[in-house]
Amino acid sequence: MITRKTLLSALAALALGSMAGAGIAPAQAADKRVTFAYQDMTTPIRVLMESGDLEKRTGYTVKWVKFGGGGDVIRAMASGNVDIGEAGSSPIAAAASQGLPLKLFWILDDIGDAEQLVARNGSGIATVKDLKGKTVGVPFVSTAHYQLMFALQEAGLGPKDVKVLNMRPPEIAAAWERGDIDATFIWAPVLTVAKKSGTVLASAGDFARKGKATFDGIVVTDAFLAAHRDFMTTFVRLLAAADAEYAKAGATWTEGSPQVAAIAKWTGATPAEVPAALSAYRFPTLAEQASPRWLGGGAADALKSTAEFLKAQGRVPDLAPNYAAFVTTDVVEAAAKP
Repeated sequence: MITRKTLLSALAALALGSMAGAGIAPAQAADKRVTFAYQDMTTPIRVLMESGDLEKRTGYTVKWVKFGGGGDVIRAMASGNVDIGEAGSSPIAAAASQGLPLKLFWILDDIGDAEQLVARNGSGIATVKDLKGKTVGVPFVSTAHYQLMFALQEAGLGPKDVKVLNMRPPEIAAAWERGDIDATFIWAPVLTVAKKSGTVLASAGDFARKGKATFDGIVVTDAFLAAHRDFMTTFVRLLAAADAEYAKAGATWTEGSPQVAAIAKWTGATPAEVPAALSAYRFPTLAEQASPRWLGGGAADALKSTAEFLKAQGRVPDLAPNYAAFVTTDVVEAAAKP
């Protein structure tokens, strides 16, 4: 029987090993230092990262560390090596199910059609049912993995019908180019690459309309949140400002703009790919963040629904008694005050 203590120890050991291998030092206990784990989603936060405004406004030293998937981010946070990180609703649901001391405090994006299931042209795949006997690459425990498993279940396909491989986005891109996989459920910039020689079978938006909504969020360790309230408030205000700027002037975020250049730099996308990738997401406003649809209730409901599906798939051993305990509106409410 796997106990919670054993599971936490295993997660910490995995994260410590991967962080050490990447040359990442443990998170510092000293004031005014923070390690932030980000991924390759094309979102306005990349413009904030490039500007240095968070460091200027808070006086903190921010270490931005790129990770290949939300599961990796959660493991690093469990180890204490990362203070704040980006993860999809699926890995966040898994973390909450394991009782990890984390809080979801910001909805980075409503995924909508930003993640899609793409089949390689010439593979003979025209529908999800045609994936039987085929090989599909997806980052395990990601939102895309959650949507893929739901798509297969809906199409009447079981775990033995499709060869699903656990691959990080860069690995999927390489495997796609080599012809090693027949399909992938993924996000940009890899999605853009796949669509050049593939056909979209379904999107996360299709399943959201069937009650399987997904999102990317930003989570913080309970310890860091308790000790750095002022930093968190300023961070959220800057996050909201970046999203508001895109909502107001997104049409000017074109291939030659500094905003797109910043996003391309931090994500690995090409400038030409960024505008379309950005437009596939929806970014909740500061006022919407604390609403019943998101941090005020909807996010917890989505985490619970996701966790129930993950448990049915054997991806998490148990469910948390209360998923709302892993979501907080405190930071966005503080940021909204004059």
